[in-house]
Amino acid sequence: MFRLTKVVARLSAAVALAASAFAAQAADPIKVGWLSSLSGPLSSAALAENEGVKFAVDEINKAGGINGRPIELLTRDTAGDPTKAVNFAQQLAFSEKVHFIIGPVNSGEGLAAAPIIARAGIPNLVIGAVDELIDPAKYPRAFRVINTNRQWISTANDYALNTLKKRKVAVIGDTSGYGTSSAKTATELLKAAGIEPVYSVLIDPNKTDLTDEMNKARAAGADVVMPWSAATGLLGRLLNARGDMGWKVPVVGHPALMASQIRKLLNKPDYWEEAYAAGYQSTTFRPDGKLPEPTQALVDKIRPKLGNGELDILFWWVAMGYDTVKLIEHAVKTAGGTDPAKIQAALENTRNFRGVYATYTWGPKERNGFPDSNMAVNAANTFKDGSFKLAPR
Repeated sequence: MFRLTKVVARLSAAVALAASAFAAQAADPIKVGWLSSLSGPLSSAALAENEGVKFAVDEINKAGGINGRPIELLTRDTAGDPTKAVNFAQQLAFSEKVHFIIGPVNSGEGLAAAPIIARAGIPNLVIGAVDELIDPAKYPRAFRVINTNRQWISTANDYALNTLKKRKVAVIGDTSGYGTSSAKTATELLKAAGIEPVYSVLIDPNKTDLTDEMNKARAAGADVVMPWSAATGLLGRLLNARGDMGWKVPVVGHPALMASQIRKLLNKPDYWEEAYAAGYQSTTFRPDGKLPEPTQALVDKIRPKLGNGELDILFWWVAMGYDTVKLIEHAVKTAGGTDPAKIQAALENTRNFRGVYATYTWGPKERNGFPDSNMAVNAANTFKDGSFKLAPR
C-alpha cells in the first residue's frame, strides 16, 4: 500500500509538472517582428499599415491571445534604408528569435532582407510587390500578402491604353530599388502591348523640382504620364509641376498617387484632377456609396483609435496590416503552435481565407495569395475616409 501511494504521488507530481510546463509554454508570447519604414520618404504606406497591425494585435490580445499565447510585437523602423532593414532582420531573427516577420514594407528593403529571413527559417509575410521577393525554392516560408507589382502595373496600363485610349506614354520612376524595378517592368509591359514610351526617366525621390522632367515629357509628345514610385513627396511635386505648367495630361500609376499626404502637398486642390491609380475593390465605394461589409466593419471599429474624424490615411494599407496579423492567428491555430515547418504547411494549404483587404489562397508552389479580381482603378480626388470611387469608364 505504501509503495502504491508513493507511485501515485510520483505520477501526480509528474502530471502536475507537465501541466505546469504546458501552461508556461502556452503563455509564452508569440513574437512577431515588424519591419516597417515609419520615417523617411517612403513612409506613407508604412504608417497606415502600422495602424492595422497594432489594432489587430491589440484585438487578439484582448481576446486572450492565440491559443492562450499573447502576441508580442517587435517593431523596427527601417526608415526606407535597405542597410537598416538587413541589420534589423538579423537582430529579429537571431537575437530576438521571433516566430514571424512581417515586411519589410518596401521592395528595395525586402530584396536585401529576404535572404536573411529565409536563412533563419522564419515564416515571412511579404508586403513588397516586386516579383523577385517570392520564390518557393529560395524562400519557402515567404508568403506574399500584397498584390504583385505586375498586377498594379497591368491594371494601370489597361486603364491608360484601353479606357483613356492613350498611346504616347511617359514612364517616370525613382532611383530606389522599387522605382528602378517598376519603371523597367512598366516599360516591358508597355512594349509587349505594342507601345514604346516616348519618354522615360528615373528621379531621386528627394528632388525638389520636377519641372525639367515634366517639360521634357511634354516636349516628347506624351499624352499620359505614368509614375512608378511609392514616394509621396515626389508624386506631389510631379502633380504640382504638371499643374503649374498648365498641362492637362492625365497621370496614371502607383497607388501612392492617391495618398492623403499628396492632398496636403498640392499647390491647388484641382491639381489632383485626372490623377488615377491602381487600387482595390475592397476599398472602393460601391454605386450605393457604401464600402464592402468587411471593410466598413473595420472602419467602424478602428475609427475611435484614429481620432473619430475622417480617416486621413489610405485605408487599404490599414486593412492589409490588419490582415497580416489575422493570417498569423490563422496559421498558428491551424498548425497548433509556432513550429516553422508546420506554419509553412498551414499557409501552403490556405484556401480562400477571407480578410478585409483581400481573400487569400496559397499553395505548395504558389506564394502569391492576392487575387486579380480585387484590383481596381480609382480616381484620386474622390478620397473619403481613406477609400475611393472607381475611375471614370
